[in-house]
Amino acid sequence: MAGEPNRWGIIYNPKAGSKKAQKRWVAIRDYMDSRNVQFDYVQSEGFGSVERLARTLANNGYRTIVIVGGDGAINDAVNGIMTSDVPDKGEIAFGIIPNGIGNDFAKFWGLDSDDYKGAVDVIINRRLRKVDVGVFSYFDGDKHEVRYFLNAVYMGLGARIVLITNETKRFWGIPLISYLSSLFLVAFERKQHRMHLKVNDEHIRGRIMAVAIGSARGYGLTPSAVPYNGWLDVSVIYRPELRQLVSGLWMLQQGRILNHKTVKPYRTRCVKILRAQNAEVSLDGRLWLDRHFPIEVTVAPEAITLIIPN
Repeated sequence: MAGEPNRWGIIYNPKAGSKKAQKRWVAIRDYMDSRNVQFDYVQSEGFGSVERLARTLANNGYRTIVIVGGDGAINDAVNGIMTSDVPDKGEIAFGIIPNGIGNDFAKFWGLDSDDYKGAVDVIINRRLRKVDVGVFSYFDGDKHEVRYFLNAVYMGLGARIVLITNETKRFWGIPLISYLSSLFLVAFERKQHRMHLKVNDEHIRGRIMAVAIGSARGYGLTPSAVPYNGWLDVSVIYRPELRQLVSGLWMLQQGRILNHKTVKPYRTRCVKILRAQNAEVSLDGRLWLDRHFPIEVTVAPEAITLIIPN
């Protein structure tokens, strides 16, 4: 497989998302044909294969790589590009056609999962912008490891929602219902974790419900973050009382969570996570299972080129 300069390399996961999302892929492909787009597409085969396929496309000369999927698939694709052998990774144009349940990063750029034609047209028009990539570094006891993210790292509440959503999919069968039910269960559980963070030389210790480290909006938990200023936004969320929880969920939907009494915001270029006892951790909706601390989260400014709307 060798890519021509103007040919798109597209990755689609037929097993991800709902049946509606799978049917939409057929419509997306037909629309690209009608617009005379030159493309090759590959189907992923399960967890981990999107990253491998993105790396293969990059190594084989494709300079426009498009992911058809949600936040988790975007995360896998970015990790594939960033770990490829291509010396000029920043010259690869990365396009998004949202086609999953979680499309937070796409929404940040005004890409609507119900408007696949608009998303394809964005890639055809090819307006490019360098964006930051979050860097998640740790030592696994044997070697130093790095994972990348575009949206946010979640510890505690946000990551636990991801975990329960994945588990309840088997019961409900419908991803959106699984997500909403897990949000309800976890929010009213209000579980706390003993954490120790270092942000801007300040040590943060105590029982904390959730932490979000966002290069972008982070599902509303870091609403002021933008992925092109070289900074990370951090929201430390302490356990609210029940009445505060209801107001907090409302403020989250309104993009005003930073004004809540139980939230303390920071802006930094480096976060060190020294301890997060029994707290789930996820990157862009992908659970991190290695469970090694300490972790260092930094930002690589303008490390990838995104195709964005005009």
